[in-house]
Amino acid sequence: MSKLLLSLETSSPVCSVALHHLETGRLVGQTELRLEKSHSSHLSLLISQLLENTLHTLADVAAVAVSDGPGSYTGLRIGAAAAKGLCYALDIPLLAISTLQSLAHQVAAVTARPEQYLYCPMLDARRMEVYAGMYQADGTEVLAPTPLLLDETTLAEQLAEQSLLFFGNGAAKFHPLVAGHPHAAFLSGIEPSAVAVGALALEAYRRQEFRSVAYYEPFYLKEVYTTTPKK
Repeated sequence: MSKLLLSLETSSPVCSVALHHLETGRLVGQTELRLEKSHSSHLSLLISQLLENTLHTLADVAAVAVSDGPGSYTGLRIGAAAAKGLCYALDIPLLAISTLQSLAHQVAAVTARPEQYLYCPMLDARRMEVYAGMYQADGTEVLAPTPLLLDETTLAEQLAEQSLLFFGNGAAKFHPLVAGHPHAAFLSGIEPSAVAVGALALEAYRRQEFRSVAYYEPFYLKEVYTTTPKK
């Protein structure tokens, strides 16, 4: 029987699923859907289709990894519920991987001379705020995930010392504020991916960094914003 790692990424409008072989680390397959607010109705179907297309079943899945956040509150809850349900039903371990760290890994892995940058993923948090972190090419955390209010002075100290690479769906809001800065570089079109979540989860699995299936909650970073109906 194959031992597979199933990874789920639901923190953004992209709903992404990936399978890795736990022993070799080989990517077995991946699929994603880029439809707004589709996670609740399509995530289970994407998992089933990926398993079928790769000639596997749920019995081959030995662990589930989920994108831990920050990100979309609703998306993170959908991913966490699906991952916890699978882990409980199959009696297998649960892993949770930082959304920002997996984004940084995703970019660093395909960057020429990756050591020349610090990697700063930014996720849109409405208005002029983003969720951001900062990482070295090897994944070492330089700035823990934090909400940042963007203006011309944001990350000025870091930009004065080293080249920073910005990406993610919040980076476009920062670009006009530091346009022309010699140490600021930007990448567009970078979306969270279950493949990157899986790559980091393979390492976490080997370290047995498992999460409680009963008590795990995503890392929202900020409390969800809700309104009270007038009636």
